[in-house]
Amino acid sequence: MYKVIAPALLAAALMSGAVQAKDAKPADSAKAMMKVDTADFAKTVMSSNAFEIKSSELAKQKSSLDDVKMFADQMIKDHTKADADLKTALSASKMDAPAPMLAPKHDAMIKQLEAVDGADFDALYIDMQAQAHMEAVALFRTYIASGDDKQVVAFAKKTLPSLEIHMKHVTELVAKH
Repeated sequence: MYKVIAPALLAAALMSGAVQAKDAKPADSAKAMMKVDTADFAKTVMSSNAFEIKSSELAKQKSSLDDVKMFADQMIKDHTKADADLKTALSASKMDAPAPMLAPKHDAMIKQLEAVDGADFDALYIDMQAQAHMEAVALFRTYIASGDDKQVVAFAKKTLPSLEIHMKHVTELVAKH
């Protein structure tokens, strides 16, 4: 049931070139289709990082697939670093980091993951990772093009390539499973 969504989303993203890191245009060359305010960007990124970490901790416990567990390890490492880097950027800009809190959407996704096991867990985790990383890449690109804080834009530019690599890896997981 869950695997059907991710391949369709990934196929559309791949056809548009949105997730191919090797062919990606420089982040600052994109024209802003909309503007993302720094406070909203920070709040969304912190919730996304918390989701990535919590969902990947669940994957390490529940998945029986070695490649999913390795992906989960990388997500925990990279998103813990991204969280710390964002807090550093906000501090350098004399802004307070938002309170660590999962957005309702991310909280609901964690609850869904907690409710399933086995192959259903793996399919749902992979699907959610694909969705989360497509959204993150779009958010970071938009903020890079429209952000008004130099420190936070620099953080976004530094972090975007990792998110694009995550997207490539999750695309490989979708194709394999």
